[in-house]
Amino acid sequence: MFINNFKVAISAFLMCIGSTVYAQNFKVVLDPGHGGKDFGAVRGNYVEKKIVLEVAQKVGDLLKKDKNINVVYTRSTDVFLELRERTEIANREKADIFVSIHANAHTTTSPQGTETFIMGTSKNASNLEIAKKENAVITLEDNYQTHYSGYDPSQPESLIGLTLIQEQFITQSIELASKIQTRFTNDADRKNRGVKQAPFVVLYTAFMPSVLVELGFLSNGEEGAYLNSEAGKNELARSIANAIIDYKRQYHSASDNIQPTKPITTPVKEEPKQADTVEPAKTSSIDASKPEVVTKEGVIFRVQVAASSKNIALNPANFNGLNNMTMHKEDGLNKYFYNETTDYNHARKALEVAKNKGYTSAFLVAYKNGKKISIQEAIR
Repeated sequence: MFINNFKVAISAFLMCIGSTVYAQNFKVVLDPGHGGKDFGAVRGNYVEKKIVLEVAQKVGDLLKKDKNINVVYTRSTDVFLELRERTEIANREKADIFVSIHANAHTTTSPQGTETFIMGTSKNASNLEIAKKENAVITLEDNYQTHYSGYDPSQPESLIGLTLIQEQFITQSIELASKIQTRFTNDADRKNRGVKQAPFVVLYTAFMPSVLVELGFLSNGEEGAYLNSEAGKNELARSIANAIIDYKRQYHSASDNIQPTKPITTPVKEEPKQADTVEPAKTSSIDASKPEVVTKEGVIFRVQVAASSKNIALNPANFNGLNNMTMHKEDGLNKYFYNETTDYNHARKALEVAKNKGYTSAFLVAYKNGKKISIQEAIR
């Protein structure tokens, strides 16, 4: 019944997703795992349900500083929620992404580090064990045999196959998970255990890019103390928030109040650096091994590298050797863009060029007939 009802719900969802999901601000649903009678992992004074709630709230507080981001929590207090309720909230809110936050534990004290999961089949015993542990919460639900008919929580691999919706969002889920892991490494100096796939019930029913984050191991004495500390929670929350903003820049739209981490250099007289390899779309071609993705007439992509109140001359020496620069005034700022193309693959290649030139916070923007739209809408 659980799987059949889920498949029926897809048809209804597909009928309304196109006309509504892109009309809103970027909406993030944060899901602190466990809660109430479900304590999650417990090691001494380290309790998963409490730690992940605090981290999720800190992530939300950081994201709310951006006026273009809406934050919804599946729970904001110590209450028990059924797994299906969590993604029902995300689906009802028509969220752009769903992030479920957890902490890990092991029978030994040596494992440590962060890992982020996406929905998928896996034969890896370790991944399946984590999914088995997280999915087992359904046994605390009333009438779970009815609600999840046909699914055995002791055998997570019985949750077979990805749906059409999840296949559509698999790339974005991987991107989001990768950005979270990168931020954990760079911002919080945590051991990176990688991006992984496993059959999680809480991700299976989500109609948007979705990830499950494991913040670290409570069973490791040093890491458990870090996860339980205010400093540790702040660092981990900041890492997740930064990753979400990174993702938003790439897949949704530019954040007006987020400035580039790489300052614009002042004009100098030195010779321009060697020109980059990406030429304007009119004369360029992309890697023949990748299919060309050309948007409808009137839709173009640009790479935003900076925003400033100053008027900077558009020569390569002022932009770390980047040519084909343009500037447009938006929201009282001069916004500087590299390259312009109707081909999404070409745009992503140009984005990598900009990042390699030092603009690590560069991101794609899209315009339709001169009006800014989301990247997803441009691709559609």
